[in-house]
Amino acid sequence: MATALKNLNDYQKENFTDISDKTFGIVVADWHNDITDVLCTGAIDTLLKHGAKKENIFRNTVPGSFELTLGAQFLAQQEGIDAVICIGVVIKGDTKHDDYINHAVANGLTTVSLKYNKPVSFGLVTTNNLEQALDRAGGKHGNKGVEAAAAAIHMLSF
Repeated sequence: MATALKNLNDYQKENFTDISDKTFGIVVADWHNDITDVLCTGAIDTLLKHGAKKENIFRNTVPGSFELTLGAQFLAQQEGIDAVICIGVVIKGDTKHDDYINHAVANGLTTVSLKYNKPVSFGLVTTNNLEQALDRAGGKHGNKGVEAAAAAIHMLSF
């Protein structure tokens, strides 16, 4: 869905399950950490708002968005982790690097989720410029971290 059509902080919570006993791993890309830290805070705040315990939320940092996949796999393979939330930012530049990274991360996270039969949510901001990224990190379009945490909770409700 196009973010311009919906605020990332708007989500359906009526069918959310009790997550007070669930454990969450969050993988955060360090590249653009001024933005990913805001996204991660949004994800953590959303988990806490819906009943997760602070001691059951584990944050891990990887160098960049490309490494989110392996970071997610490291967490998903742990028996005690119920869901993994991945946070990163890829901003289009002068080359096609964004196409390669976005595609690899999307496919990689899907593979990890299916391999370990656990929710692995896609909190990757993919934009044309810095302003658009900021708009999705607590700006006019909400916070992609909130959306990623809500998606993880929703998937645990199945």
